[in-house]
Amino acid sequence: MSALDFPIRAATETVIAHGIRPDRCEILQNGSTLVLRLTETLVARLVTDLDGPRQGTEWFARENAVAQYLARHGAPVIPLHPELPPGPHEHLGYTLNFWQFVTALDAEADPTTIGQTLHRCHELLRSFPQSLPKLAILSESLTLLETLKQRALFPPATLQLLHDRLVTSIDVLENFPLQPLHGDAHPGNLMHTTLGLLWTDWEDTFLGPVEWDLASIIWNARILDEDHASADTILDAYRQAGGHIDPVALHHSLIARAAVMSAWYPILYPDPSPVRQMKLQFRLDWLKTVASS
Repeated sequence: MSALDFPIRAATETVIAHGIRPDRCEILQNGSTLVLRLTETLVARLVTDLDGPRQGTEWFARENAVAQYLARHGAPVIPLHPELPPGPHEHLGYTLNFWQFVTALDAEADPTTIGQTLHRCHELLRSFPQSLPKLAILSESLTLLETLKQRALFPPATLQLLHDRLVTSIDVLENFPLQPLHGDAHPGNLMHTTLGLLWTDWEDTFLGPVEWDLASIIWNARILDEDHASADTILDAYRQAGGHIDPVALHHSLIARAAVMSAWYPILYPDPSPVRQMKLQFRLDWLKTVASS
């Protein structure tokens, strides 16, 4: 029996219960989150890490609410599938939601359009009517450090480094204007499709400064790859669309982003490849040297 048998069964039985007959089962993503294409237009997404730090339906409920709101207002986002209730759904111990399939293009996203579409989402999110947690992924990562300590997944010096960087950045960022954000706006959550650039995966949405999302989308380009031209083009396009970027908030968001990603690495990648190990070490080395004031 495959480890995917039960989550696939949970997804297929849920859509059948709503009158939809799956005609395929294409695995689009297989990690802590499993993404399946079940019909020409229907994609299922479910969490397979049942023992992970995120339990219950709270995360998917927030994601659904934000995605629905943005889609209704014409934002560049992948919409939930219209033939099923938005949920989130629960079956066989798994939490699920269902999305419209979009066709991805094999081409790099234009940095100018990235900045423009992110600003458009931020602009619409300012009027999002539901309450959201403040600086959620940063605070959650602080709590996660205790789990990493108990499991001996990082040495004490690394845990202290991550703790200090997170605490300092939280103290700074909570003093800037806060609004609903994507929360995890890295390039992997932006799809270049036949319908244009579309943002997806809103489960980390929270209240924070817009610079957090900007730091998330430019971190690899600016810090890891030293592709300053692409990073600067994204930021310039965001400004030209009407956005304001505070350099202090951006600096601390870059620091916090590196700390958050480092803290989650052992959870997301329990058996990391050499390339992932190299990227983790790069982030930790950068965090040791970057000025936190």
